[in-house]
Amino acid sequence: MQMVDDIQKLLDILPDEIRSLVEKHPQRDSLIEVVMDLGRLPEVRFPNGADYLSQTPITAQQLNYCVQRVGHFSGDNRAGIERTLHRISAIRNRPGDIIGLTCRVGRAVFGTIGMIRDLVETGKSILLLGRPGVGKTTALREIARVLADDLQKRVVIIDTSNEIAGDGDIPHPAIGRARRMQVARPELQHQVMIEAVENHMPEVIVIDEIGTELEALAARTIAERGVQLVGTAHGNRIENLIKNPTLSDLVGGIQAVTLGDDEARRRGCQKTVLERKAPPTFEIGVEMLERQSWIVHENLSDTVDSLLRGHQPNPQVRTVEEDGKVTITREFPNAPIPPVSPKGILSPVPNKPTGWRASGQMKPLAPTLAPRHQDNSDFEQLLNESWYQPELLEKNRLPLSATASSDDLPLHVYPYGVSRHQLEQVIRVLDLPIVLTKDMDSADVVLGLRTHLKTHSKLRSISKARQIPIYAVKASTIPQIARVLRRMLHIDDPGSSDTIDLRLFMSNGSDDEIEALEEARLAVEQIVIPKRQPVELLPRSPKVRKMQHELVEHYRLKSDSFGDEPNRRLRIYPA
Repeated sequence: MQMVDDIQKLLDILPDEIRSLVEKHPQRDSLIEVVMDLGRLPEVRFPNGADYLSQTPITAQQLNYCVQRVGHFSGDNRAGIERTLHRISAIRNRPGDIIGLTCRVGRAVFGTIGMIRDLVETGKSILLLGRPGVGKTTALREIARVLADDLQKRVVIIDTSNEIAGDGDIPHPAIGRARRMQVARPELQHQVMIEAVENHMPEVIVIDEIGTELEALAARTIAERGVQLVGTAHGNRIENLIKNPTLSDLVGGIQAVTLGDDEARRRGCQKTVLERKAPPTFEIGVEMLERQSWIVHENLSDTVDSLLRGHQPNPQVRTVEEDGKVTITREFPNAPIPPVSPKGILSPVPNKPTGWRASGQMKPLAPTLAPRHQDNSDFEQLLNESWYQPELLEKNRLPLSATASSDDLPLHVYPYGVSRHQLEQVIRVLDLPIVLTKDMDSADVVLGLRTHLKTHSKLRSISKARQIPIYAVKASTIPQIARVLRRMLHIDDPGSSDTIDLRLFMSNGSDDEIEALEEARLAVEQIVIPKRQPVELLPRSPKVRKMQHELVEHYRLKSDSFGDEPNRRLRIYPA
């Protein structure tokens, strides 16, 4: 990392007595700024503290001496020294006279963006956040040079206060081939931003200190034209921008949304929630906490969405070691890894299982795949997803032990909201090693109707406390019950077609039932699925039609009854 500061040019504007004291100071090379306030002692500031230079207060003559040796003070009370990066800021009294000066050292640090160079080269817009003095402008200057010189892009810098490229008409060499546009008055920055895009065909726009709503809107306009943006804003964290009504548009804008009753109940939250209004202007966010430690949000939209939902994002933490090596970690390295899919059905299995699970037939999920349920809203989301996702169940179901026989120890299932008669019928017909129990203490699995589980918080809390897996079915029908019980025992192969046992759908096994179910099966397998054509079946009684509906549902097809009795019949539709 190479540093160029031209500090002697800054010292040359100071009064002789103050300049000599600064030059003799042991920490001269790490000087940050010199503060001179009328009637107060001269002060020098360093990264690790501040010192008074002398016991003689600053006079008006000393302030005037400095003012005469710097450039013109702009509307934001800032001036500079030509061809340098130093900044001199003024404090004025009510009549407008200068009564204080802050002479800040400007440094061009080459290599300061080594931590995020890979992100700069992606071409995505980057927003730098951080408190004053942490190095945002220095990083911005280096990014502009890398984009212009190394990546050969057309870069235009909007230099409102001449901080990025220095004072004077000729920009400082630290920005490389990048072009610099100066701003006559700070309040016109947003106009110059638009002018740069319209007149100079840039590929990259670099902006320092986006601070007004007009500038935020101009930045969005530029981003929507396909120009890469690199900018800074004051605020330590992304949360500060979300709460700032002036700058919230940089992260997509925030709006209050009123949910319907069903949606609010599904989410398990209040009816009015905050949501992101639009895609963020900047795609990547960098929080500069310290000079050598930055927090990187690779996907700013995901971070904002997580914060609005009350979740804590887990961004990258990039640090530079003493040898220059960049280390990338996570802000919360010990946080549980999210599940493979948010649509999993099972809750976590305890580390020390009891009962049937202790026998070895039910193994806990691997730590890297175990879903986490930290709050009720996550659980609500799981229950609201459609339960019949074979590829997700294949990843998330609990495997049987390869050595244990499923006939040795039955699985104790606690049903809730599901027809016990239908459960017993499925277990009997399929000959499954399952025993229904009314006691939660002896249950290995909870099988419940999805709508019932959503409203029964006590059952959920008990299952969570005892860490009993929960399976949810969308409706208490024979096909859905059969499918979930098979997958519960890991004896169902989603990759092959299921062999249908018509006895599952029969009531008394009469010839009429067998004939009707066989008719429906042949219609589905020979016409509806291969030829993708609807089929009408023969008229049947209401009881038999119900069996046919359940059989069609097993194939995940839709069917309707139409016509008048006694000629009411089924129509089966292709998927």
